[in-house]
Amino acid sequence: MAVNRGVDLCCFTTLVMTTTTTTPPPALIAYPYIRNHRPSLRCCSSSRNGVELEEATSSSSSGNDNGIEEHVMRFNMSDFDVLDRVSIGLGGRADEVVYEALLKDTQCSLNGGTKLVLRQLITAQAQRRGRRAIQVLKKLAPRRLMYHSYSMQVHGYVASPTSARASLTLVHGYHGSFSLRHWLQMSDWLPTLEATLALDEESVKRVGDNTVGGPAVSRQLRIIRILMRDLLIGVNYLHSHGLAHTELRLENIHISPVDRHIKVGILGNAADFYESNPDSSKVDNNMDRRLMMIAFDMRCVGFMMAKMVLRELMEPSIFAKFKSFLTKGNDPSCLREFLLQILNRNSPAESGFQILDRNWGAGWHLLSLLLATKSSKRIRYRLISATTLFVVLMLKANLDNSRFLPNDVSTLDALRHPFLCGPKWRVVPSVDIIRWGLGSTAVKITEEYIYRQPQRGRLAHFIELLEMLNPHSKPKNWLELLPGKWRLLYCTGRQIGLTLRQPLARALVGDVHLTISRASKLNTKLSFTSEIGFNIIIGQDWPHDKTGVSGNLQVDSVFKLMAGRRLFLNEESNTGEFSLGSSHTHNYTMKKLSGEKWKKAMPFKEFPSSLPAAKLSSGDIEVRLRVDKPLDQNIDVARNITQEVRMQVPPEMFDLSKIVCGTYVDSRILVLRGVNGSALLFTRLCTL
Repeated sequence: MAVNRGVDLCCFTTLVMTTTTTTPPPALIAYPYIRNHRPSLRCCSSSRNGVELEEATSSSSSGNDNGIEEHVMRFNMSDFDVLDRVSIGLGGRADEVVYEALLKDTQCSLNGGTKLVLRQLITAQAQRRGRRAIQVLKKLAPRRLMYHSYSMQVHGYVASPTSARASLTLVHGYHGSFSLRHWLQMSDWLPTLEATLALDEESVKRVGDNTVGGPAVSRQLRIIRILMRDLLIGVNYLHSHGLAHTELRLENIHISPVDRHIKVGILGNAADFYESNPDSSKVDNNMDRRLMMIAFDMRCVGFMMAKMVLRELMEPSIFAKFKSFLTKGNDPSCLREFLLQILNRNSPAESGFQILDRNWGAGWHLLSLLLATKSSKRIRYRLISATTLFVVLMLKANLDNSRFLPNDVSTLDALRHPFLCGPKWRVVPSVDIIRWGLGSTAVKITEEYIYRQPQRGRLAHFIELLEMLNPHSKPKNWLELLPGKWRLLYCTGRQIGLTLRQPLARALVGDVHLTISRASKLNTKLSFTSEIGFNIIIGQDWPHDKTGVSGNLQVDSVFKLMAGRRLFLNEESNTGEFSLGSSHTHNYTMKKLSGEKWKKAMPFKEFPSSLPAAKLSSGDIEVRLRVDKPLDQNIDVARNITQEVRMQVPPEMFDLSKIVCGTYVDSRILVLRGVNGSALLFTRLCTL
């Protein structure tokens, strides 16, 4: 691609591997504001064996080397053969000029002919980043093997003499032509990455698998596990040395085809956890700073994981919505419900949903921990210990990795996260993951048509299990978690839809929402609003044509929330007494939970005769019906439509006073019980 001599500007697309310039070498990538600039890099000392810098022989050169550490090599520009092209994956910032070069001098520790990257840092801010990258190397030097495996290696620098436009040029390793973002944007990225990583049955054992190939979804999941493993090991390596990367994104990640490891990029903006000596009086402030920086890096890892799985998020407009969803304080546990609205399920994102839905929705669970809105709830040490799972695997190579293991966490917790573990690794999930899995599976089942008894029985069983594992039993927890908009997924009561019966008016019920609001934190009263959307179908061709006149039914009521208990009564010995729920389903659940598989997950040793619940006491009810033209003036139609909608929706959604208690709530799932014992399953609806 030709370069205009007036404005040295190169344009790139993701379809080409390299960009060639017609300007004589050294070739450079310049930016619009750098006009008529030619590099003039000359050094006053030559490179040598060893890793110490040659002392400056003049005041001018020593002035330029201010802040450069003595553990890297100093090069001359004459030590390199600068190539006339630059790979697209090396594109830098606007204050950087990037070269690819071959090393000529074989007297240094690097072999002659080694391909390197020269990154010329022009502005003062860019030079500070370069010096910081060299300072960080000194801190990471004791674990040089890990540094070489998981970081982009900085070999040295080329410092220009004092001039009006002094600059610093970093010399760092070349790790392929593409950044991870460019890899994922390729149309054939999956087979290309598999070939680059040279996957075989031995290599996939590192993630608990022993097979290669298979369906595209399985192959993609395997690749993501491998990439996440290396990424997390690299990030944990930095954290264990008191550093936060602060710039983790796909553009800064490279995959080396030589050692097949991920490189986490130049550490020019790496920040120290401690502002001062960790043993000083500022220990508490330093700890807060450390936790905040770890949480920030983990959030960046979460963004990268989301883009790797759901590649549609690499579209700037879609990612802007995704990020806005999180910045507005929405809980990331509701991401699936939100992404279903903005992504087309028939697009390539469908495979991403399948990956995250596998293993009882383990991928969504990991993603929600990484992207937690409050840094205190972010995965932090728990995920950092998750990375140490893979570091522990390196113990087999007789490496001393004790510095990488946090003292307050167990490495087993990392081994047992289902998303990071392949099918050959036995996993004993935590109670939190079990709750998540039950809720995810129930939601997945409700997305299919439910007309057969096995699906109904399975859903009722999962709801009973959720109620047994309810993490929030106190009224104050319910008052905090209940407010919001919930979408009705399923009711264990009767199921009546648009069938071949002959109603006076045909209505196709759409989404049913329950909006719960609270006037103030001091008020224990809650306002419930049930909203039922529907279409009035006109004509006899309704089996084939579902279009019609839209309408909405709204029911309002005020509830008072109190502490209560849900009793489990034996109907054989308590004839005529009232019991919430089906005794058959409850007995079946008790039998299941008595097995060895569930004993460790249960919060109690013996099954109680009652469980804590949130008792709901209803006030007056107000019903409003809205029907669009031309039926908005017909009272008979309104009466018939109200009767038909009432028949199709659960009675608790039409008459809110029939809701008597809440039995399960968390950030994304809600279970309410009606007066007849039927359960209503809701999922939280989050929008921008």
